Amino acid sequence: MITDVYVNRSRVMRSLRTGPLGEHIHLYIDQLQQGGYSLTTSHRLLSIVRDFGFWLGATGAGLADTQEATVAQYLTERSRHRPRFRGDALALARLLSILREANVIAQRVVPSRDPREDLCEAYSRYMARQRGLAPSSIASHLWFLRPFLQELGIAKDADLVRLSGREVLLYVERHAGDSGATTARIMCSRLRVFLRYLHAEGFITADLTTAIPSIRRPTEGSLPSFMPIDQVQRVLDGCDQSTATGRRDYAILMLLARLGLRANEVARLSLDDFDWRAGQFTVRGKGRKIATMPLPHDVGAAIASYLQRDRPRSDTRRLFLLAVAPYSGFKGAPGIQTVARSAIKRAGIAGPGRRGSHIFRHSLATGLLRSGASLTEIGQLLRHEQQDTTRIYAKVDLDSLRTLGLPWLGGEQ
Repeated sequence: MITDVYVNRSRVMRSLRTGPLGEHIHLYIDQLQQGGYSLTTSHRLLSIVRDFGFWLGATGAGLADTQEATVAQYLTERSRHRPRFRGDALALARLLSILREANVIAQRVVPSRDPREDLCEAYSRYMARQRGLAPSSIASHLWFLRPFLQELGIAKDADLVRLSGREVLLYVERHAGDSGATTARIMCSRLRVFLRYLHAEGFITADLTTAIPSIRRPTEGSLPSFMPIDQVQRVLDGCDQSTATGRRDYAILMLLARLGLRANEVARLSLDDFDWRAGQFTVRGKGRKIATMPLPHDVGAAIASYLQRDRPRSDTRRLFLLAVAPYSGFKGAPGIQTVARSAIKRAGIAGPGRRGSHIFRHSLATGLLRSGASLTEIGQLLRHEQQDTTRIYAKVDLDSLRTLGLPWLGGEQ
């Protein structure tokens, strides 16, 4: 944390006060203090701001005219003399934001609006109001829709009339192989929803969903990836619980391994979700479904240890916070996936590590099945809506399946 001694005696601070940013640098320092940045990190950020101020003075550029293009020009010239770090751009982006809030520089120039965004906004409102989709699900739909509109030259409502089934089919054929089969199936699903919307709202007269082919699922016959119980325990034991980050990661992994939570569910957990007296907590799952789950003693102890010893002070109510300033919650599943993959790699387990956090969910289900739990019980724990989703784990219990096989009439093989 920045101290009064640093502010009064630091050579960087003396340079900043005499430069073009001197009148406003206290605003930058206040934000670093509120964000809980360490003295080392703060010093590095202030150093890049100081260098930028020197550059402004040397080039004669006025502070009031500073924009993103000015920062980009500076970073390009700076990279010719010293290594470029991602934090440099972030530090100067924060500076521009602070200066704009103080009305020192003009607001950012907004590029001309893409007319396709009007289509996307109308579609977003439809999915939120009519289908009740969460913002993250809507974002997934738009991620596949934007390139579709771009490539087919659809910019406004009037362009939708000429959309044909052949165009849709050719688009799918061109892009079905861009990624794996799973991505192709998701793309087709998202486009079907969009085409149904166009037909239902009267933008097109024909139902074009039949033009989208079905993508074969090549993994339907394969077994779900999982780790045996001893490997799961090895991953848990690999967390360095002598450190704050290690204790946080251990609590996250316990929720994944003992209760089979999804990555996004862990990331969205709030301090308000826990009823410690009742020994239970609330999970916000897929499709905005809310469930109450029991809090086992070992999982609760891991979370309590993190809360009592390691969770930084923060205005956010998210349970798990990033280990570096600014101390905010995980933005979603990717951060939890990174924690899981790193733990699996650290334990020296090869193969399933690429599955990230979901491998713990598969491992829990497989372990319960082999311990005698029924598919119904497993489905209730994992909060599956359909029994077919749980039934896939029956293929993993090979020992039980062997007892159902008929003897080979030709004798031993």
